Amino acid sequence: MSKKVYIETYGCQMNVADSEVVISILSKCGYTATTEIGEAGLILINTCSIRDNAEQRIWGRLKDMGHLKKRNKDLKIGVIGCMAERLKEKLLETEKLVDIVVGPDAYRELPVLISEAESGHKAVNVLLSREETYADISPVRMDKNGVSSFVSIMRGCNNMCA
Repeated sequence: MSKKVYIETYGCQMNVADSEVVISILSKCGYTATTEIGEAGLILINTCSIRDNAEQRIWGRLKDMGHLKKRNKDLKIGVIGCMAERLKEKLLETEKLVDIVVGPDAYRELPVLISEAESGHKAVNVLLSREETYADISPVRMDKNGVSSFVSIMRGCNNMCA
């Protein structure tokens, strides 16, 4: 499997910050981020579950990715974030496209879950944690403008998207 990861982020700035944490975690086990979906061996969709429109876009995007999975049997697709936590069974059962489902408090487990998926099993961890802050992880900047960045001041969602 290619050690390149492609990540799409939906939702708020917290999800952008979380995607940068995920890239940092995966880079420590040999993954490099790519902006070309076709060259990735791992595709992650970082999700928001507050708005139905966002969820519908993600379902549509997963269906679009079906052709990539047909072309590359080793390709692993993961859904991470709030939608993963809320809809874990549905994500695994619908269309059989998703291999990995990870909630926002389990990103440290991604390397283990990826290995599990590579051995042919569905990999899931959506356990919630009051302690997890990812404070010790330096995010890998995905936006290369060099001007702005996000600093997490809280974990979780307060349903106040504007």
